[in-house]
Amino acid sequence: MAVYSYILAVSHPRLMSAVSVPIYEKMPDPIITATGIYKTYDTGTVKVNALRGVDLTVERGEMVAIMGPSGCGKTTMLNCLSGLDEIDSGQVVIDGVVLHDLPDDERSDYRARRMGFVFQLYNLLPVLSAVENVELPLLVSGIKPSESRKRSMEMLDLVGLSDRAKHLPGELSGGQRQRVTIARALVNEPSIVWADEPTGDLDSETASEIMDLMCGLNAENGQSFVLVSHSVDVGNRAHRIVRMRDGVIVDNGRSPGN
Repeated sequence: MAVYSYILAVSHPRLMSAVSVPIYEKMPDPIITATGIYKTYDTGTVKVNALRGVDLTVERGEMVAIMGPSGCGKTTMLNCLSGLDEIDSGQVVIDGVVLHDLPDDERSDYRARRMGFVFQLYNLLPVLSAVENVELPLLVSGIKPSESRKRSMEMLDLVGLSDRAKHLPGELSGGQRQRVTIARALVNEPSIVWADEPTGDLDSETASEIMDLMCGLNAENGQSFVLVSHSVDVGNRAHRIVRMRDGVIVDNGRSPGN
């Protein structure tokens, strides 16, 4: 297992109480291996080469920030690596599974069981309470309602929102809504969490709190995080920054030989 040392103050006592610069030990079996990924969007009048031969490896328990200018392919890469989008060619292996070889229904089921997603605009259902939003992935996966509610309340407690469990998203602040989103992403105990601009709609203080939370969860649970962000502050909190430009990786954040 990857080794971390943290001295980071976070908002909930069940998370690690302190964080220093993380000590990361590379593992022999990465959780994500992408090789030669190409993705082109064809609008009918123009073709956009969004990804042009992307190679990327993410270790187990690693937190990777994907950064670069707007339109460079960051979100496309996240969507292709997670199986939300099809790829034109190449291969994505997630925890030993060749993702794009799976039929659509099996790939969707694999995402539901093994992955969590955090988005800038939360994607919470406005008519459901916080706890109902969190338990939705469990119910879809066939978990009994009583067990789903128990696990969802535990996750809300972990992110410091057990007292807001019955509140609708519209009754929560931006930071609280993002905490609900994180709880929903983690309630299935996924191996990988994908986050697309998770702090982009938040003020700087709340953004810092959300990053504290995600770093603490990463340290405690050992899940791999892949973050897409424009924020230098977010990048500085990751173990590694992968930089993109014009659909290619120009810096994978590793020194030669690693």
